[in-house]
Amino acid sequence: MSKDELILPKDFPQLKNDTFLRAARGEQTQHVPVWCMRQAGRYLPEFREFRAGKDFFDTCRSPEACCELTLQPLRRFDFDASIIFSDILVVPQAMGMEVQMVPGKGPTFPDPLKDPEDLQRLKTKVDVQKELDYVFKAITLTRHKIQGKVPLIGFTGAPWTLMSYMIEGSGSKTFSKVKSWLYRYPEVSHMLLKRLTDVVVDYLLCQVAAGAQALQVFESHAGILGPVEFKAFCLPYLRDIARRVKDQLKETGQDVPMIVFAKDAHYGLEDLSQSYYEVVSLDWTIDPRLAREQTGGKVSLQGNMDPCALYAPKERISEIVKTMLEGFGTQRYIANLGHGMYPDMDPESVAAFVEAVHKHSRQMNEQQ
Repeated sequence: MSKDELILPKDFPQLKNDTFLRAARGEQTQHVPVWCMRQAGRYLPEFREFRAGKDFFDTCRSPEACCELTLQPLRRFDFDASIIFSDILVVPQAMGMEVQMVPGKGPTFPDPLKDPEDLQRLKTKVDVQKELDYVFKAITLTRHKIQGKVPLIGFTGAPWTLMSYMIEGSGSKTFSKVKSWLYRYPEVSHMLLKRLTDVVVDYLLCQVAAGAQALQVFESHAGILGPVEFKAFCLPYLRDIARRVKDQLKETGQDVPMIVFAKDAHYGLEDLSQSYYEVVSLDWTIDPRLAREQTGGKVSLQGNMDPCALYAPKERISEIVKTMLEGFGTQRYIANLGHGMYPDMDPESVAAFVEAVHKHSRQMNEQQ
């Protein structure tokens, strides 16, 4: 028995910085909280050193490794939240599909779903607690090791994004294979999306039981759909996930904020703000004031600095952050990038981003 198996999801250290959770719930904060998507990543030399020579998914299956990679950015930066190191494609793996991380290509399914008959290859009933036990152990271990410094976010890919990978077999420029399913096999597509939704709901609930203090649902491929297809094949499942997770958590008296990130789905902002999520996360192509207007003050917002702004000089990063804060305001807001960080980014630029968010938001709050 490894030492992480002796660590139980109870008696966690008391949380010292709850700014992120308060902003997510719409409560008053003294400064704008900030974290970054992909904040544990290849832009950190210590990450590259730790991961050298190791298979990506083997790393994901090691609670100790995931814990270490989650904690690395917190040792460097004054983030207000952490997100567990894992991958959205552990869900298709749990359903019986093989996924490999191919250098230079990214995640690859050697045997993707090609036609409706291939759904028979998927497990009909997924024991999420057993299949993804390593994720839950990583969350529990990290909650203890983080020592209450900041909250820990759990996450999942959303059904449409997971379906996209399972059918395309990898990333794609056109997504023509998966989109053809929507037009040729709409009923089968809904069947697959429902099955994915069931697994995702169980997965998120188990993450909370393991110690996750907030949850983010990544609908990374939302933007390849038009508004009609988004409302048919994406939005209902996003809503179903949040509603079912919330209903089950209520029974145990738990209140865990949920964030939805539907990249490039500009047309869906109003609908997303009425979908049971406390926070709607935005990519960098959306104007902050317009986002506030379309969501009507119903939710907190997260985002949305262009990741490439981190290539700017530090003084310019500070100016960009100030403009972003003026657009969003300093309440009901969590600063983040509009997508994940890139491997060639300078850690010093990340530090400048975090520092600018804290400094400018505190000054703006004091002036109000």
